[in-house]
Amino acid sequence: MAAVASAVTTVTSGALSGAGGEMGRRSSEALAGLVRRMRRRAADPDPGTPQDPGPGAEPTDPDLDAEPADPDPGVRADESPLLPATDEERRELARQLWESSRTSPGFARDVTAWLRETGWLGSRAVPAVAPGASRPRMLPPANAAFTDREALPDQIARVLDGEDRADGVPAVVVLVGPGGIGKTAAAVHCAHRLTERFPDGQLYIDLQGQSATTALTPSEALVRLLDALRVPTGRLPADERRLSELYRDCAAERRMVVVLDNAHSERQVRPLLTAAPESLAIITSRYRLDRLAADPGAEVIRLDPLTTADSVRLLTRIVGRDATAGRGPGVAAVAERCGGIPLALCETGARVAVREHLTWDTVERQLSERAHRREQEAPSMDDRSARGAVDLTTDVTYGELSPRAALLYRMLGVWPWPGITVGAARKAVDAADDDEARALLDELAGVHLLEEVGEERYRFHDLVRDHAARRGEAEDRHADRAAAVRRVVGWYLGFAAAADLRVIPGRWRLGPAYARLAPPADRDPEAGRLALAELRAERENLAAAVRAAEHHGFDELAWQLCEAMWGLHLRLGFHEQWVETHLRGVAAARRSAAEFGDPRAEGRMLVQLAFAHMGLESWAEAEEALLNAAAADERAGHHRGRASAVEALGLLRLKQWRYPEAQRSFAEAGQVLGRIRPGGDGAADVPRALALLDHHTGRALRGQERYGEAVRRLHEALAHFRALPEPDLYNEGRVYMSLGETHLDAGDAEAARGCLDEAIATMGREGAELQHADAAEMRARCARALGDPAGEAGDLRTAVALYETAGDEASVERVRARLAELEVA
Repeated sequence: MAAVASAVTTVTSGALSGAGGEMGRRSSEALAGLVRRMRRRAADPDPGTPQDPGPGAEPTDPDLDAEPADPDPGVRADESPLLPATDEERRELARQLWESSRTSPGFARDVTAWLRETGWLGSRAVPAVAPGASRPRMLPPANAAFTDREALPDQIARVLDGEDRADGVPAVVVLVGPGGIGKTAAAVHCAHRLTERFPDGQLYIDLQGQSATTALTPSEALVRLLDALRVPTGRLPADERRLSELYRDCAAERRMVVVLDNAHSERQVRPLLTAAPESLAIITSRYRLDRLAADPGAEVIRLDPLTTADSVRLLTRIVGRDATAGRGPGVAAVAERCGGIPLALCETGARVAVREHLTWDTVERQLSERAHRREQEAPSMDDRSARGAVDLTTDVTYGELSPRAALLYRMLGVWPWPGITVGAARKAVDAADDDEARALLDELAGVHLLEEVGEERYRFHDLVRDHAARRGEAEDRHADRAAAVRRVVGWYLGFAAAADLRVIPGRWRLGPAYARLAPPADRDPEAGRLALAELRAERENLAAAVRAAEHHGFDELAWQLCEAMWGLHLRLGFHEQWVETHLRGVAAARRSAAEFGDPRAEGRMLVQLAFAHMGLESWAEAEEALLNAAAADERAGHHRGRASAVEALGLLRLKQWRYPEAQRSFAEAGQVLGRIRPGGDGAADVPRALALLDHHTGRALRGQERYGEAVRRLHEALAHFRALPEPDLYNEGRVYMSLGETHLDAGDAEAARGCLDEAIATMGREGAELQHADAAEMRARCARALGDPAGEAGDLRTAVALYETAGDEASVERVRARLAELEVA
């Protein structure tokens, strides 16, 4: 009973986040079939009636042209089982399945088979000791100039080894101090020093907790950590509680050090703490996080400013001994001006290091003069505070920048970009080319105003960015700063649109961003994968670009960015970000339409938002968005958009097991497409859209067990795809896979195998490894049904190789387990 309840929850709740792949969809549809059979048995309890023949036991025409008898005479055709939506409904369904299994051996056998398949679909831990397991190495490089905190690793080691530490309790250390005090450097330094004690990996994440508005949500942080542990995004749960449970499960047997940098609150951090007693969490924060000291018993260590002696030592490490030898008083005076704040000391040391003839006396005089001016300009600013010291040294460093580097510094400071790339920097100052942008970024990084965090990727410390923003407000017109943001946002839009076109070349699109772009002449699967990887690498900057466009009133850019992120989110999920950006996209589209923008954009944004809600299994929100989309497109007279909204509503109904309603939605979408005149808006996409609707309708008919009708409609879909002026081989392959499933459900494994042979050949030509692997798995099911163990093993080996190529480790493990069962048999 517990296994049944767990499986029902996995399939019907947010445990698969709506992106569990074809296996997840198939398991959900199989559960719907079990429920339908259970209802039939309840409707016909006559012991003289043949009970529970099981799927495929009824005689069927080899060509499936004959209409099968009503499979459920006790239930009207439109009374499909409803997907359970609450925990109570899931428990009740599990109880009914369990009770039915106890009274029917055939039903019990099929429920057991379903349980075995479903057991591989839930969120699974990735063991640290498995072959090829991820042992993440996410720590940033250690700082060679790290100074003074030498006792800190020993202090943390004492926490790990202390006699007062209770058995089984994980070690947690919180480093607290103001911005610029060196918390990140200290945490990273200690984590590197202790790596030998944690052989299963090091995790690092910047929680961006400078303020509540910038802080990552716990869910987003968990997604990043699980991604580093190689949990496929399609297997991630949809809610924070299950994400946290999966993260703890993944970490349970590991000895890892986890650095949670720049935390904002105890609420943000707590879901990210493992329960592994052999692991260590190091948290940094400028807030106290006192409750962590009580539970889970964290050791709170406050970092104070460096002493003058240690400050001098840090400056010496940055500039070299030759630059400080014999200049003790001057170096000490500069160190005292920096207030013992490592960020201020690093900025100052970097400036001296790149200025061969700059003396310590000159530096001290510059700092002194600037401090005197600040007393007159801002008497409330305390130069002895961390913020004041950083502001003081940054002022002086900024004053020595070249004019173009100073301009880039100010323009980049206008908006808190998660990462700064060469392309974005080029647009921020309208540089001549990437080489000029690289030179300016190097100048800023050379004096420690930017930190290089990856290959040609930079970021600000938040105190430095705050200084840059204030310098921009003082020196530049608002219009110029807004124009810089617009150029950067436009650059991200162009980047995303070009990548999206390579990810899904054949889809219809809105927005002028695509006007100058043409789909690739030949669909190169490798190009599509690379484009998706590029979008993934920039997804945080893309979300920041949407927020920046909204803030500055660039509504046309905001909704187009959301449109250009469709391929990223459809293929990879990241549903929380998807919802957040597309809520902004909907609002931007509405405002834009009210000001003579594209009236079609609102419906488009609502449809995409609905898919994000579907991914989170938020059915009510998805339905509301789609109904609003259909209404918006009706107002705009946009038939192509309205057809898309109604089609998506049908797809939602498929997910909810509401197959007759889904069929009606697809029929309505076809009627809407029929209103598009030749040469009208969206006319070029109508043939492909109708082919897709035929495919969807075939799936809805199969869900109603109307197999003959389903096969005929799927063959119509094939004919329509083959007649397209531009071939769509990928979707042809998908139709062949649906035909294979339909024949299997109807009990004709031989016909199913023939269709899957076509699917395998098509997906192989398209380079679609995951779909190719899934078709090979289904073909193995055909071999099993036909009593061909050698054929089944061969197909499963093919699937393993393809899943390995695609990096789907969970599927590799699942298929290998089935192969092991065959070998034992």
